[in-house]
Amino acid sequence: MLEPPSAAQATQPPGTRKPVRRMLRRAIAVAVTVCALLGAVRLVVPATAGTADEPPGVRRQLTFLRAALDGGAGDQAQNLFPEGYVFLHALYGLSWVELGMREPAGERAAALREARWALARLESPSGRAPFSADLTPPHGVFYRGWTNWLRGGTLALQPPERRDPAEVRRFADDSAALGEAFGASESPYLEAYPGQAWPVDSIVAMASLRLHDTLLPPEFAGTADRWLQAVRQRLDPRTGLLPHEAEPGTGTPAEVARGSSQSLGQRFLVEIDPAFAADQYRRFRDLYVVTPLGLGPAVREYPLGMDGPADVDSGPLPLGVSLSATAVALGTAQIHGDAPLAGALANYGELAGLPIDTPWTKRYAFGVLPIGDAFLAWSKTARPWVASSLSPPPATISWWWRTPLLALLLVIGVAPWLPALLRRHRGRRARPGVTDESSGTATE
Repeated sequence: MLEPPSAAQATQPPGTRKPVRRMLRRAIAVAVTVCALLGAVRLVVPATAGTADEPPGVRRQLTFLRAALDGGAGDQAQNLFPEGYVFLHALYGLSWVELGMREPAGERAAALREARWALARLESPSGRAPFSADLTPPHGVFYRGWTNWLRGGTLALQPPERRDPAEVRRFADDSAALGEAFGASESPYLEAYPGQAWPVDSIVAMASLRLHDTLLPPEFAGTADRWLQAVRQRLDPRTGLLPHEAEPGTGTPAEVARGSSQSLGQRFLVEIDPAFAADQYRRFRDLYVVTPLGLGPAVREYPLGMDGPADVDSGPLPLGVSLSATAVALGTAQIHGDAPLAGALANYGELAGLPIDTPWTKRYAFGVLPIGDAFLAWSKTARPWVASSLSPPPATISWWWRTPLLALLLVIGVAPWLPALLRRHRGRRARPGVTDESSGTATE
């Protein structure tokens, strides 16, 4: 049974309904085609700038992040996972340090101001609250390592003669506390929480001691050498990489190496021992970097041939891929000089991350999770602080990885116009009396 026309349809002349529907279909088709074209542009235009130049859009990302932090994003991130507050502020401050390092020494005031602001937030009661003061060092290696790395970064932005003596003393004291903790431990992996040790946290802390020895009189070369020797004796037997989790006190691997910690740890390991890091990076890339469905590079949470559960570290695992590990791996590839992979991950992120770009701010995934924006900004600004003269690894990805995605975008962009083109073609064939110019006969 046919439904009666609505009130709007009843008042609308019958002859105007088809043009209105036709205009609506065309508007939708234009929107879909424009989105497909924009996606193609994002896949092709460089989205990062290596370790020397400033990556496009990052300052606008940081403008968005600062507003979000002022609005309570740090506390919201803390509700998502235990390190959320520290991570969000640390990554914001470190991204500013990375940008400042790209500027002349006399033009770093803004970067230094924002990095110090982030450091002050880390040192606040809210920053320390999740971490136990009874650990060695107090508040654990995760908190002390990231804080010390950022503190060293603020000093690195300043000429030695202009550094605040109080800041220098604090960096030296905190570095000494970390050095003593590593020296007193049988395990190379200190605890982040009571009874819990993740090797990646100790990598960050040890990198901060290497940074100390480039900024201040060297003290920790022997500590780093002993740490590396202990680490080599405690690698994950399945992958030959640092394990995701270790037994506290002994450092015995407790969990297979995973993409979420590998992508992060590989970025800092190069600051400690570039040769060892280069070997670890190649292993990581061979076992974890994949192209699911042939549509672009991504990082698995578990090594090839193995699957496992998702958790707060990995996030959801569609097709075994960790989105957080993929975002962080961009910076890791850039640090190691793997420009093809870093560029591919950056371009893929510009397509899949659905960025909203304005003249003032830039945010990904509609800005719903600022922690994701912070990791991306930090990854795009990645550059070595201590290591130098790194040899790029052999490339494993070429420009042509984009081809399947570009073909898919072409299909999406053309598809809305196909029904109209087919109707027009059928109308021409069905129209009587149309003369075939080549034969002079009428088409039936």
